[in-house]
Amino acid sequence: MENQTATLINQALAGDQKAFADIVSLYREKIYHFVFRTVKEKELAEDITQETFIKAFKALASFNSEYAFSTWLYKIAANNCIDHFRKKRLKTFSLDNPISAKDGELQRDYPDIDHHTPEYGMISQEKSVQIRDAINSLPKKYREAILLRHTRDKSYEEIAVDLNIPLGTVKVRIFRAREMLKLKLRDQLKG
Repeated sequence: MENQTATLINQALAGDQKAFADIVSLYREKIYHFVFRTVKEKELAEDITQETFIKAFKALASFNSEYAFSTWLYKIAANNCIDHFRKKRLKTFSLDNPISAKDGELQRDYPDIDHHTPEYGMISQEKSVQIRDAINSLPKKYREAILLRHTRDKSYEEIAVDLNIPLGTVKVRIFRAREMLKLKLRDQLKG
């Protein structure tokens, strides 16, 4: 399997999109089950698995072929799970509660953030148009999958049924759509 993976990695690094899909097909179920055993939530496991492949593909050029690809991929998945639990465990406090100090309790005033200024409205509207245009510029098969996932909040399984395609194909299409959108929007939405 590692020899096959090495060939696919080289092809993927050369820009072969099918090689990316083949890598996902080879490892997706194993990574998903590993993540699911850790987080014990189906949808969360799907998202963390997806994020694992996104991070892996972004860092693919830095992969050291002296080590097993699967080990590297599991490490990324484990780190994603750890990050999830860290975020979940963050201690928060209410901004409305007073803060205890030596001299008693302190009340804090926070300025309102006015999202209703003309500038905010124009910038927000412009960003929405850019995002919509970027989504509309995607090839049809990617656009359909990303819209079902993010505007209709459908699960991967529901999308597979709606589009009459295999579950793995849905995941690959959503992954590729997200990557294309990131590239298209990276510079446009700064600021």
